Amino acid sequence: MIDKLEFFIALAREGHFGRAAEECGISQPSLSAAIRQLEEQLGVQLVLRGSRFQGLTPEGQRVLEWARRIVGDARTMREEMRAARKGLAGHIRLAVIPTALAMVPRLTEPFQERHPDVTFSVVSRNSLQVLSQLDNLEIDAGITYLDNEPLGRVTSVPLYSERYNLVTAVGTPFADRESVTWREMADLRLCLLTPDMQNRRIINQHLADAGISVQPMLESNSMVVLLSHVGTGRWASIMPRNVARSFGFARQIRTIPIVEPEASHVVGLVAAHREPFTPLVSALLHEARSLAPGAMA
Repeated sequence: MIDKLEFFIALAREGHFGRAAEECGISQPSLSAAIRQLEEQLGVQLVLRGSRFQGLTPEGQRVLEWARRIVGDARTMREEMRAARKGLAGHIRLAVIPTALAMVPRLTEPFQERHPDVTFSVVSRNSLQVLSQLDNLEIDAGITYLDNEPLGRVTSVPLYSERYNLVTAVGTPFADRESVTWREMADLRLCLLTPDMQNRRIINQHLADAGISVQPMLESNSMVVLLSHVGTGRWASIMPRNVARSFGFARQIRTIPIVEPEASHVVGLVAAHREPFTPLVSALLHEARSLAPGAMA
């Protein structure tokens, strides 16, 4: 039944029989047959069907919760037995908010020093996508904000506090200042992350608390794009401290702390709450906990 549950999870995630079949590496008729067999085994209808996929029934939604739990436990068991035979090895899928991407090596590098047979794939995602992909078993762990929006049922480990700076090119207004206030952002030509990013929602809230609203002249989901525009001298941005230096733009720009207030938000590692964790996730959580407070700041 495990394979049928995996097919069902893929169908719920993709919302399309053809795409789900392609993801699972089987034909569409085979996937459809497997879903019907699962319905027969459970004695309930799981999928609303018409000329195409129309969603899950209430019973299907409940089975999806069980499917994620069962498939997750099965994967954990297989990994644990493999680790018992061969030691810790395998692949960790990590989704990271854009502002934390440059900090990832401070976690992955010492981890691979300890566990050289483990590989990583790291993708950039917004905070909502990180949590959704954890739920759907598409990733093993994520790095996101811990203290600003609800996380749901996850295990979390704080890594560092994100503090906000005005980022502007050398020689521009404010470039020689020791600090600026949130209210002073009102008249700047800003480039910011897109509204789907939690960092942008955080910044919007701090600006609103200062009594101002800004309309960015440019938006992007890429920190490199934003920093490239800041480097021209025509734009400024609001970013966490050290992001610019981490991406190699330190000579072109200045970072000035934003005060009144000095705002900070905690960023950390998250994994779906499950006992036991897979050996890989357990080792990753242990590595995160071993970092001294502020070691990634």
